[in-house]
Amino acid sequence: MKTSYEEALRIHRKYGSSDRVIRHCKTVAVVTMVLGEEYLLRGVRLDLDSAYSAALLHDIGRNVTQTVRHGVEGAELLRSEGMGPTVVEIVRKHVGAGISDQEAKALGFPDLDCVPKSAEEVIVCFADKMVDADSVRPFEEEVKRFQRKGHDVERLRALRARIEADLGEDPEALILDKVKESQ
Repeated sequence: MKTSYEEALRIHRKYGSSDRVIRHCKTVAVVTMVLGEEYLLRGVRLDLDSAYSAALLHDIGRNVTQTVRHGVEGAELLRSEGMGPTVVEIVRKHVGAGISDQEAKALGFPDLDCVPKSAEEVIVCFADKMVDADSVRPFEEEVKRFQRKGHDVERLRALRARIEADLGEDPEALILDKVKESQ
């Protein structure tokens, strides 16, 4: 079941999300819908309602921590709110370009898979990387941020390549064109 923006806002307010986080999540949800609708147009089956719901709430864990652990924490908050397992998994796996088992162990995470694999997980993770605050930005800006922070740039590029292979076109151009049209 698709979470309405009003319901997501209620959950954000309950846990103390800032207006900045809420605007960011709303923009990520817009980008998620752009990508998800393109997947559906190409006959790819996915749960777009869950992807949209997860996008609206993906940074809820930032109310607990400002670290990469916010994905795990957010997933637990949403589980306690009765969100479905697909939404919970998407939120848990949206951090970075995914977190490998080795990285998760080094970070002290529970023994969980934190790499996006399903179309829904990949779409929300990538949508998040295309949004800075509440603005869509070029992909290369996120690449530069990953480089500055010492994150796995190749995993980030693989995320984009996965979507490009699934859609048969550049997801960045698609996002920039479609989001510009809707404004």
